[in-house]
Amino acid sequence: MAKTKRRYICANCGSVSPRWQGQCDDCKEWNTLTEDAPATVFSQKHDLSRGGRGIQFVPLNQPVELPVRKSTGLAEFDRALGGGIVPGSAVLMGGDPGIGKSTLLLQTAATIARGGNDVVYVSGEEAAGQVRLRAKRLGVADAAIRLASETSVRDILTTLGEGPPPDLLVIDSIQTMHSDTIEGAPGTVSQVRGCAFELIRYAKASGCALMLVGHVTKDGSIAGPRVLEHMVDVVMSFEGERSHQYRILRALKNRFGAVDEIGVFSMETGGLEEVANPSMLFLSGRDHPLAGSAVFPALEGTRPVLVEIQALIVRLQSGATPRRAVVGWDSGRLAMLLAVLESRCGLNFSSAEVYLNIAGGYRLSDPAADLAVAAALVSALADRPLPIKSAWFGEVSLAGEIRPVAHADLRLREAAKLGFTSGYGPPDAKTASSKLDYRPVNGLAKLVDRVMGTQ
Repeated sequence: MAKTKRRYICANCGSVSPRWQGQCDDCKEWNTLTEDAPATVFSQKHDLSRGGRGIQFVPLNQPVELPVRKSTGLAEFDRALGGGIVPGSAVLMGGDPGIGKSTLLLQTAATIARGGNDVVYVSGEEAAGQVRLRAKRLGVADAAIRLASETSVRDILTTLGEGPPPDLLVIDSIQTMHSDTIEGAPGTVSQVRGCAFELIRYAKASGCALMLVGHVTKDGSIAGPRVLEHMVDVVMSFEGERSHQYRILRALKNRFGAVDEIGVFSMETGGLEEVANPSMLFLSGRDHPLAGSAVFPALEGTRPVLVEIQALIVRLQSGATPRRAVVGWDSGRLAMLLAVLESRCGLNFSSAEVYLNIAGGYRLSDPAADLAVAAALVSALADRPLPIKSAWFGEVSLAGEIRPVAHADLRLREAAKLGFTSGYGPPDAKTASSKLDYRPVNGLAKLVDRVMGTQ
């Protein structure tokens, strides 16, 4: 058989060269020559047009029975999932160590099992006796959960294949699972990807809902290959500080619902308890107005949550380097707001230390918090409290303008429900149905005048 001749084609001009070289002779561009195999060789090795089995297509408009979601028994968990667990779906649960991932899934598994469903809980990190001790502490030891301590995916799938598939399968955690067909220790990239693929394939084929627990790295992302998040249907993040009692369940990816919904839980002695009104949790202890404190109606999906923004300004002696400390917000956005306040409003923060904190350990990413942060900073600088029972929201531009934000009416309705009497925000916000005394802020300079008491 004749030896196949190689050729190199320039990606810039398309000229052909019999050998590779750093510079194209025609267009004089560097590093543009790439090897191109002849069509005959490529077709022999990569022809997939025959030899497979036929597949059956189903018309999209054909009426079929859709999967029915199953409630987890926890309304906050159902909210974050988009309404409940979809049969045959794969959910990946991530979070810091000790945050309560296993506690949440064990309580969920017990609630589903008490409803007459078949639930299998496989732990690769704890012995069966340790899981029983935790279940007894949580008060769910009476649930008919099929419990096992195993790390071999082959043994797990072989055992499950001997009978009808369960309604829910919990794997805690995917980094401890091992496949004997793949070389490497548990937790490696190939093992995590291969084990997850086999478990997800079983869930799709049998209609069993699968929940995987995933470890996280230092920056909070799911440990292992990034493709793991692409393989599953839902990626959940269980967030919170272990020093605080509250926990937030957030959907980072959801093929069956919105990704902005959150569920709020409180870690108590008997396990996780749902927080139906999280605004009361983040606004506790506001009996008297204090300088440097502003309330912002944040929006998580369709749920408004009122959080308190606290600012502290400390004057320094001349020559000292001021410090900027931020907890729960973007430090770059704080630097931008300070620059706008100095440039557009004439305030001086260059000789003062600035501390900003979102109360309760809550983390904000909504740009509508700009006005509330600016109000807290001006209030702290002037040592004057903001109007009592007032809520602030709006995006601040580099020109000092207050720009409109989404769902202003929904934010104000939540504030009115909790007893707030006034709201401050963009001038063109639609607040027809709110019961608050809405006072538009035309610019950042007007905000400074209002807080300073000149208006």
